[in-house]
Amino acid sequence: MAGGLIQTYSDLTSAVIEYLARDQDNTLIARVPWFVQSAEAKLNRTLLVRQMENRQTALTTYGVTDAEYIAVPSDFQSMRRIRLTSVSGRPQLDYMSATQMEDARTEQGDVAAQPEFYTFTGNEIELYPIPDAAYTVELVYRQYLPALASNSTNWLLTLAPDIYLYGALLESAPYLKKDVRLQTWATLYAAAVKDLNALEASENFNAGSLRVRPEGFNVF
Repeated sequence: MAGGLIQTYSDLTSAVIEYLARDQDNTLIARVPWFVQSAEAKLNRTLLVRQMENRQTALTTYGVTDAEYIAVPSDFQSMRRIRLTSVSGRPQLDYMSATQMEDARTEQGDVAAQPEFYTFTGNEIELYPIPDAAYTVELVYRQYLPALASNSTNWLLTLAPDIYLYGALLESAPYLKKDVRLQTWATLYAAAVKDLNALEASENFNAGSLRVRPEGFNVF
């Protein structure tokens, strides 16, 4: 660690080993990457910050089988919004459950028109109606953290290295079992995650007032 700072994946694993004070335990040292990976899996489920949002565009196909399907990005976690950017007004598509879409297809048939709805089918986004032309679709979605196992660093390690450190230390619990420090790490980790999520909420609040929109939509 340069100057004791946690700036890279290597710095993080070294810090975890140092905090565990088990630098002669080769079995534990070999498990540290697993501790980090497990912490990332938990963070992917609990962090709700703007840095986890990403935007991509995709082009629908036209006049071919399965033209209504678009592959989700490889780092896709959940959708925030989807809209047609190649259409005047950039209309946003409304979400339908898979059951609702199936009902619409049964009642209206596989019509070809400008898409108005979307749902998820496996690792694909399904549009309805079937695109009657090639459309540019913009996806704004929540993405998974760039895994440190394949990146020397990422935005979270830069922004909040304490979250990564305490998260990895906490994930050592199954291995360390009755280590008296586990409760301390759990408290510090929970506080760090809460603080970061609270900072995001504060930024959204200070950005201005929200406009209320009515819920629901009309199926064909």
